[in-house]
Amino acid sequence: MGVSQLDIHSRRPTFLESHGVPELLAPAGGPEPFNAALAGGADAIYCGLGNDFNARRGARNFDDETFAAACRHAHLAGARVYVTVNVVVTTDEMPAALALVRRAWLLGADALIIQDWGLLAEVRRTWPQMECHVSTQANVHDARGVVWCRERGAARVTLSRELSLAEISRIAQEGVELECFGHGALCFCYSGVCLMSSLAGGRSANRGLCAQPCRLPYDLVDEEGRPIEAMGSTRPLCPKDYRTIDHIREMAEAGAGSLKVEGRMKAPDYVLGVVGAYRDAIDAVVSGEDDPARRAARDRRLRRSFNRDFTDSYLWGRSGNEMMSYERSNNRGELVGEVVGSRPLADELVRRGGSNGGRERHRRVTRADVTLRLDAPVGAGDLLEIRPLADPSQFLTVHAETDAQAGETIVCRAPRAMEPGCAVRVIRSQRALDDAARVADKDVVRLSPVRVHVLARLGKPFSVALETLDGRAHAEVQGFTVEAARTRPVTVDDLVGHVGRMGASPFEPQDWSVELDEGCGMGFSAVHKVRAEACARLEEALLVGYVAREKDGATAPAPDAGLVARRLGEVRCAAGVAEPSAAAAEKPCACALVSTPETAEAALAAGAERVYASADDLASGTWPAGVIAWLDEVCREPDHARLDPWAAPGAPVAVGNVSELALAAERGAKAEVRSCIPVHNESALVALEAAGARGVWLSGELTLEEVCRLARAASVPVGLMVFGRERAMTSEHCVLQVTGCCVNDCARCELRRRRLSLRDRDANLLPVRTDLNGRSRIWASHPLDATPQADALIEAGVFRLLVDAQIMDPAETTFAVARTVRAIRAALAGHKPAPRVQGAVSGHLFMGIG
Repeated sequence: MGVSQLDIHSRRPTFLESHGVPELLAPAGGPEPFNAALAGGADAIYCGLGNDFNARRGARNFDDETFAAACRHAHLAGARVYVTVNVVVTTDEMPAALALVRRAWLLGADALIIQDWGLLAEVRRTWPQMECHVSTQANVHDARGVVWCRERGAARVTLSRELSLAEISRIAQEGVELECFGHGALCFCYSGVCLMSSLAGGRSANRGLCAQPCRLPYDLVDEEGRPIEAMGSTRPLCPKDYRTIDHIREMAEAGAGSLKVEGRMKAPDYVLGVVGAYRDAIDAVVSGEDDPARRAARDRRLRRSFNRDFTDSYLWGRSGNEMMSYERSNNRGELVGEVVGSRPLADELVRRGGSNGGRERHRRVTRADVTLRLDAPVGAGDLLEIRPLADPSQFLTVHAETDAQAGETIVCRAPRAMEPGCAVRVIRSQRALDDAARVADKDVVRLSPVRVHVLARLGKPFSVALETLDGRAHAEVQGFTVEAARTRPVTVDDLVGHVGRMGASPFEPQDWSVELDEGCGMGFSAVHKVRAEACARLEEALLVGYVAREKDGATAPAPDAGLVARRLGEVRCAAGVAEPSAAAAEKPCACALVSTPETAEAALAAGAERVYASADDLASGTWPAGVIAWLDEVCREPDHARLDPWAAPGAPVAVGNVSELALAAERGAKAEVRSCIPVHNESALVALEAAGARGVWLSGELTLEEVCRLARAASVPVGLMVFGRERAMTSEHCVLQVTGCCVNDCARCELRRRRLSLRDRDANLLPVRTDLNGRSRIWASHPLDATPQADALIEAGVFRLLVDAQIMDPAETTFAVARTVRAIRAALAGHKPAPRVQGAVSGHLFMGIG
């Protein structure tokens, strides 16, 4: 008996065919952008569960019900879901943070993105089966740091945005999966070490509440308060948005395992537009099929999504003015034409009030018809921005009333006339809004392609087998017994048509195999029943691993505070770390962080017992004996040559990131962990002690109560900055370039030698210094004076009280150190230290960060 067969093979590339091509990782601040990310073609989506422990607490985020539904939709579509737990947590918050992690896992999370070293350690101890990714907030940017993360159980490390392709390539040799920044808003500061928002108002980036002060206007001023920035450069801390869509192949070849799109605070239309553009670009790399028209369409989608213009400078090791948006920090959209004429209209009298017995008022409203000549198409409903060239601050917005193509002119109703030559931009696409709205609340926004095998043999059960093209799951269902046809026999086309009607299921047949005996007959309702059951079974197969998490009991309960404390004792014992209070033998002392041999001498003469200086400063001049190296918060591959020699066996060294901590531990140096490696909980304290820390400098974002509690729990000496200006930012871009006078040689730069500052809108001055490597550091606008709390600090075991004198002269250093010495002596004598100096602040000692 003859057999009819049909084989139809999909030509669309699958993700498996994209081996070596980065995962496309999309943001979702809530259910609607989540659907947009899925519809756009994301391979994975990162989001927040709840509003307590993620770096975008201002986003809508998810509750348990919406998160579980989102995970189901993603997993059926072949996408993964990562939950952001990318903030620092306090000791008291640790049980709640761990409970959230467990809840996220049981609801369907595929991985957790973590900043806090203590939280990472607790998750790995409690649930070793959970996949953990180290957040970019953890400030990891070299191979040594990535290896350190791997040794602590991280499956993936999210690298700093500032890295070049060459650096990514070197780091990838370690075999750790790397997540790299692909598109979106750039922070001016290295992530994880920015205190500018918390210093300005308590909204900490390390707690998910950054107020984005970097986007605000500032003047760069000289010693006399005179602005010295280039004309129009009013936003010296505002970078353009990152864009790597034209370099996906290079990033894949460098070893980027995941390409991240920023935007958990962005609207669904942004997510859909950007993710869709990158999906198309990745597919073009995989298939090798691309053309100018396709590239132009992607470019248009990106430019009609929110953007501050674009840069890819970091990929090539650059960080100059080409990457900055000095003139404005808002959406630039896409330039589509210019004004060619305006016709003022008669003023209109508009009534206001008068209802419910209120007083009726009238307001005169001006209007004008503005004629625009287009260089690019616009759509009906698009929001257009019109900005004068002479004074770009005086802009207005209008709506396009109809579709129009490049070369056409259109007339828009505007509040006033605009002069010819004004630039016209699309800043919001109505089509993008409509596309996002269509998928906002759908249960299925992306279909998984499946391979279908239909078997219809006389006398045998009719069967439908489904398998996802990416090989994730398969299912087969047998139904009725196939009989000979009584009237018209069934054809292959009949079966393809009826089995292929997968309705509301999340599947789309793309690859067919049909085995059909001649002369078979069957009712199509019975065929539909078998197909529906096969779809249901395939859904179950795709979700079975997630459902089993709850059922198999393998996910242990989240530990409470008591269990966390007991386990920390076990960790200390296993690591050979001393019990808390072992550092009590050390006596309290004043310490100073200085930048010149002269200030070092002044600090020593004033009574400082420990003096620190940066590696670059120590490399020049003649320094007093015993000055300790204070290594950078940034340690990239090119930095090793100048930083690594200062980690010497048996010698103290202050380390600014986990790469330097790993090196110090390897060499037997006495590493003191700087405050830019945040320790906000006892679990982080123990984790770093076990990793080789022989001293800890606590963060200025802690309250006095939190500082004292951690000091009592520490088994190593604890320090805290008590006087001076706190560092607010460290940037790869040199702030001084806003003057337009860069000589491209930091050693010869005269501006570096001056005492320059940024002046904010309230006339506060934030000192700025740029080092020999072109990196800028910005300090707080007001000095800190915590010496009045010396008695409480010393009683709790904070024995190293630091004066940050990096931007002080010798006289200022003498005053600050002497004051700290007096405060220590007063505290030891049982007296109250002197009151806070006038104009100084207490930082966060009495008002914690958000």
